[in-house]
Amino acid sequence: MEDRRLVRIVQFIAVANLAYFFVEFWSAQYIGSVSLFADSIDFLEDAALNALILLASLVIPHWRQRIGYVLAGVLLLPAIITLWTMWFKITSLTPPEPMMMSLVGLGAMVINVTCALLLVRYRHAGGSLIKAAFLSARNDVIANVAIVIAAFVTAATTSAWPDIVVGCGIFWMNLDAAREVWESAANEAEVASSAP
Repeated sequence: MEDRRLVRIVQFIAVANLAYFFVEFWSAQYIGSVSLFADSIDFLEDAALNALILLASLVIPHWRQRIGYVLAGVLLLPAIITLWTMWFKITSLTPPEPMMMSLVGLGAMVINVTCALLLVRYRHAGGSLIKAAFLSARNDVIANVAIVIAAFVTAATTSAWPDIVVGCGIFWMNLDAAREVWESAANEAEVASSAP
């Protein structure tokens, strides 16, 4: 990563994601929301992802593809934890508190929109690592919109199912992001091996 501005962007994104992880994780525990819990784990994953991107900027290009493969695996972690949390939610079916759920979801959306906008110009030029960060931020914006909608539906129905359905959607988005990052890393490896 030769662009100093990009380095500063990645540093900011790592810190912002780590800070909001604590906010969302505590909130999820407090109100019993599986979708906020899944999204908080995703914030932690994003912080780790961007820290690894900074690390990758210090290594030779050959290792960048390998780190891209590792990041594809890292993107699966929130999906696995979401499934585990979802199982416990289904067994209790206690709805989360909708007002706090919507406010925390809106705060998460502000963070993720900011991160996605900062990375959008680098998403194709930065390789699999920057693509991973952009895809993660983009997916998180979609998840945050769904969380806010689920909060309103929960308020209207007093049902736990909107929260569970959104948690399931976050699971599938993380699987798709992991696949895209893996394919991007594989393409980089192919280009690197064919280079003279």
